[in-house]
Amino acid sequence: MIPAIVLRIEGWRPNPILDAFLFGAAILAGGFFLSWGAEAAEKRISAGLIVAIVALITVLPEYAVDFYYAYSAGANPGSNYVHYAAANMTGANRLLVGLAWPLLVLLHWRRTRERAIPLLPANRTEVLFLLLPSVYAFTILLKDAITVVDTIILVALFGVYMWRASEKGESAEDDDDDEPGPAAALAELPAARQWLAMGALTVVAAAVILISAEPFAEAMVESGRLVGFDEFLLIQWLAPLASEAPAVVIAVLFVLSGRAETGLATMISDKINQWTLLVGMLPLALSLGAGQLSPLPLDARQHEEFFLTAAQSLFGIALLLRLRLGLSGAAALAGLFAVQVTLAVLWQGDEARTIASLTWLAWAYIGLAFTIFALNVRTLPALAKPLWS
Repeated sequence: MIPAIVLRIEGWRPNPILDAFLFGAAILAGGFFLSWGAEAAEKRISAGLIVAIVALITVLPEYAVDFYYAYSAGANPGSNYVHYAAANMTGANRLLVGLAWPLLVLLHWRRTRERAIPLLPANRTEVLFLLLPSVYAFTILLKDAITVVDTIILVALFGVYMWRASEKGESAEDDDDDEPGPAAALAELPAARQWLAMGALTVVAAAVILISAEPFAEAMVESGRLVGFDEFLLIQWLAPLASEAPAVVIAVLFVLSGRAETGLATMISDKINQWTLLVGMLPLALSLGAGQLSPLPLDARQHEEFFLTAAQSLFGIALLLRLRLGLSGAAALAGLFAVQVTLAVLWQGDEARTIASLTWLAWAYIGLAFTIFALNVRTLPALAKPLWS
């Protein structure tokens, strides 16, 4: 964090690539601070709610970067910032499902030789509240824009999810397992010192993330231009790697400490709040920059990027219908993700071929998803239980 703070105070920018590394590292470090504090709080908050809170807090770095792009899009009409905001959002969402979920299954298999991570019946809440915004996302495609109406609906969905999550599960105080990583040391402190430490971690992390978001976001754009690589792809794939890393590492620590179901549930919850709160708040960030209520438009490329993201979400949900994620499903997610990234890199600069590849991959996801839904149709009534139970 210290180099980023010094650079920000001095206003010195040595080199776009070095800037991206230093400010990205600061955002990564801030994310870990937030994660440790949130994990330490698990002993004091209901089990269902803590999963949602941990997921929300650990993706704050992603929010900071994407909100900057959206705000700049509103302040600079006609600029590429509007594309960068959409790229960062779709990339972050697809990284979680296509890379993080399979990683957890692979690590769980390496550790236990079990071929799947099982979820608890209570985790139907996560699966359901990932399904609802995924279905709603297709209405956004009909408008080619994310509007303030979408903001209201998606934020409301997130609010209902947090409410339902707070009511499920037993208190984490009954769990004798240690927290993973530095959170274990925090959990051993007296209550007053623990809350003080968690508060200090949160304040420092939030400050560092906020001062680093703008220079990191700009450095990513300049780095792409400097090395001759498509800055759109850097923002879509490389920037989320830094901002998402704390959330993924926390989930990995859960898996390695024998709590794979909690790690996967945290990653699903992470996806929920990005697919609701992050997507829904982008028009507000853009409107703040524009000085008036404005939608976030989706051009032909962004329309297909969003379509692919929604389709991948449906496929991920289909794999979770039996409340488990197995090696074969994880391999399918990782394989399809590798294909989309490879094609994006190979065909950078060829807009027509890129858009065509996004469309066909999206339909492939949808075809697979509906096949699995049809084979598991009997599980759907149980999936709706969290709405009224």
